[in-house]
Amino acid sequence: MKKNLFVFALFFGFQIITAQYTEIINSKRPGFSESPYGVGTKVFQVETGVFYHKRAVSQLFDTSKSLGGNLFLRYGAFLEKLEFNLDLAYQQDERVFNNVIPTYYYNVSGLSKLRFGVKYLIHNQKYTDKSKEVRSWKKRTAFDMKRLIPSVGMYVGVNPNFLSKDFKQEGVSLKGAVLLQNDISSRFVVLTNLIVDNILLKDKMEFGYILTATYAVNTKWSIFGENQGTFSKYRYNEFQFGAGTAYLLNNNVQFDISARSDFFADKLNYYLALGGSWRLDKHTKKHSSEDVLKGEKQGNFFSRLFKKKGRGKHRKVKKVKVKKRRVKKAKKGTPSFFKKGKKKKRRKKKDN
Repeated sequence: MKKNLFVFALFFGFQIITAQYTEIINSKRPGFSESPYGVGTKVFQVETGVFYHKRAVSQLFDTSKSLGGNLFLRYGAFLEKLEFNLDLAYQQDERVFNNVIPTYYYNVSGLSKLRFGVKYLIHNQKYTDKSKEVRSWKKRTAFDMKRLIPSVGMYVGVNPNFLSKDFKQEGVSLKGAVLLQNDISSRFVVLTNLIVDNILLKDKMEFGYILTATYAVNTKWSIFGENQGTFSKYRYNEFQFGAGTAYLLNNNVQFDISARSDFFADKLNYYLALGGSWRLDKHTKKHSSEDVLKGEKQGNFFSRLFKKKGRGKHRKVKKVKVKKRRVKKAKKGTPSFFKKGKKKKRRKKKDN
């Protein structure tokens, strides 16, 4: 069961509910949603992959195909609840100009996305451990209503507009999001993201949501389903549906594959992605004052490390060097105390 819980954390940053850091990698891939949890302090994580996006042309100037790769770098520092990340993508587009006959196609390529982000966990929802309930089967298997209250996080990102000329926007913009996570059970988790993007850009700001459900099949495989919606006053609204799976190779490596599409009567867009995640884990657990007190009571390492002297003070135990006295070996057959006695008598005679 414990392994299943850790596997459950590998999709979209899903975490064990009692801790920010998990022993097994927790990746945002292959979905687009964000978990409120970070990777943990002193953990560096790389999430990368390739994608192919086919679009139905509906405007005068439009993009028909996109092929590229994305890279998402994450690092936890200062606090367990805090994470810094960098999201970027490089792609090649096939663009269409519909105002001529025949239709004119041309290709552009370059850095299409660059965003610096910060994520912070505001509220970590804790649940009752019913595995310790042995008196009542009904209480042990009953649904915990606390699971309907989500863990809450906040994300703020900056788009500096350091992009290739064919992908540049009007200027610097911001992205903000509220990140929610509900652990319905030890295997089933629901993520909800409420997003505002392109803040500070006129005629570009848009609102959106992402709803993701993930289920851990076993200790190696997880599956997910996702619905995403984007709303804007200045262009048509978009709705996507996606699904995929992830495979855990070991504690620090994961591979994934996914597909998503728009479903409309007159057009069909689809998106395919393949990638993986890897982390460098240098996380160290910080022991609280409660852990130290427990250690002193149990007589473990902490009780040997800290020795109390007075109230709230600690003193170092100095090592005392003990000099070894050299004892002359007595001759065989003669007790040592006889020799000492003879020496004393000789000294008294000399004094007289």
